[in-house]
Amino acid sequence: MFSVEPYAPLDTAKQIAPDVWIFDGPVIGFQYCGLKLPFPTRMTVIRLADGKLFVHSPIRLSDALKTAVDALGEVAYLIAPNTIHYAGVPDWQKANPHATAYCAPGVIKRAKSVGISVAFDAELADTPEPEWAGEIEQVLVRGSYLNEAVFFHQASNTLILTDLIENFESAKIHNPIWRFMVKLFGTMDPHGSTPRDMRLTFAGHRDAMRKAVETMIKWNPNYVVLAHGRCYDTNCVGELKRAFSWVLK
Repeated sequence: MFSVEPYAPLDTAKQIAPDVWIFDGPVIGFQYCGLKLPFPTRMTVIRLADGKLFVHSPIRLSDALKTAVDALGEVAYLIAPNTIHYAGVPDWQKANPHATAYCAPGVIKRAKSVGISVAFDAELADTPEPEWAGEIEQVLVRGSYLNEAVFFHQASNTLILTDLIENFESAKIHNPIWRFMVKLFGTMDPHGSTPRDMRLTFAGHRDAMRKAVETMIKWNPNYVVLAHGRCYDTNCVGELKRAFSWVLK
């Protein structure tokens, strides 16, 4: 495993806005072209008006993490936002049997292909589910390999992305090989973006993706959560325009 420093403290609620928290998890190994690449993990929790919790991209569940999340409210909705981020859902379902699990299109097929057993109650679409309509907007970005649901919490102006932008910090990468690869992928802070290899998945969907990005910009967020790397808390619209310049051209 390449050496990457996680975003400590782990499994701890970090409030970024009223009723919005991020939780940083451990570094996991992601299989890619025969290599196990290290990715720090992060999930987002939103407390809705009725007190129920919307859990985006559930990370590895620990006793400490469960205690911290339970202190915020009832876990009601588990979100697998794209065709890569779903492996943490089964343990969260066991711990929260009454929660409803949603996934991006393609997750179920992808999970089966790698031997992960996970069941979902519904697939996400371009419009919000009734359970969070009026509080969280969403748009679905479709690709040949990656489908990702993007969410926007209206009350806090928080945009939640998963893999559409990655923004690794050089100081947290202790292995020069992985540091070189991150730069090669175009995902090194402060120039984080959609990984260059991942952009190919949207080659036949550029118009639709451009419209989705324009929607994100129109939302005018003042905080952008990323699953991997440093989030954006200033000049968010400018960062979106820069990071997605490859598709806005």
